[in-house]
Amino acid sequence: MLSYPDIDPVAFSLGPLSVHWYGLMYLMGFIAAWRLALRRSKRPWSPVRKNQIEDLIVYSAFGVILGGRFGYVVFYHFEKWFSDPLWLFRIWEGGMSFHGGLLGVLVAIWLYGRKINQPFLALGDFVAPMVPIGLGLGRLGNFIGQELWGRPTDAWVGMIFPRDSEQLARHPSQLYEFLLEGVVLYALLILCSRKPRPRGVISGLFLVFYGCFRFIAEWFREPDSHIGFDLFDWMTRGQLLCLPMIVFGLLLILWGYLGPKSEIAVVKTSVNREVK
Repeated sequence: MLSYPDIDPVAFSLGPLSVHWYGLMYLMGFIAAWRLALRRSKRPWSPVRKNQIEDLIVYSAFGVILGGRFGYVVFYHFEKWFSDPLWLFRIWEGGMSFHGGLLGVLVAIWLYGRKINQPFLALGDFVAPMVPIGLGLGRLGNFIGQELWGRPTDAWVGMIFPRDSEQLARHPSQLYEFLLEGVVLYALLILCSRKPRPRGVISGLFLVFYGCFRFIAEWFREPDSHIGFDLFDWMTRGQLLCLPMIVFGLLLILWGYLGPKSEIAVVKTSVNREVK
């Protein structure tokens, strides 16, 4: 059995303010995404210029935070929200959902795409390889904060989390998700986006691979205690939300490669790079 490392979830304190590692992981994720976006903006087929990256990151950050909170409330605590609508705005009580954050980012890049007159899917393909950075760091934050741990196991990978009242050896499922949704997904998308692809393909690959990786990881993750299993006494809410992602991602990939040539729009021409 593995030993849980003695890590304080609070990174540091400033008077009455405690800064948690989970929040710092989000901050580091945005900084890393910003650096990667700057590098990718130099490519001739990039839909955004270097001087537009900061605005894109700000739009995306708001999408993640607002969408993540909304998704957590609606997807996982709808009844509580229905009885107390103002709970949605009490963000200091915690609670974020990836699927809600994804919807928030989609809305954000659609709005920003309209602002800079760039197609929605072109921006989606540009942003997709950056997302696993934040996902992976977020899962490390979950691990340090001892939340979203795994199901009980007697395998050698079992780990007892000090905050677990049952003190059972559990799968460190946060680390499984860090590896799959962070490291592996990032490597796959970076490799696939090294050269121009039909528009929508990189976005589709992200949806398919994330959906599959999350579906697998949910086999080892403890279901939400107030929800349990949604279907067939084994499918969790997270797995259920991943199914439309996988289907829509496959449709995007097929549309990219098999759709009308006028819609494929493989971007090989340089974007207009005005010096301002």
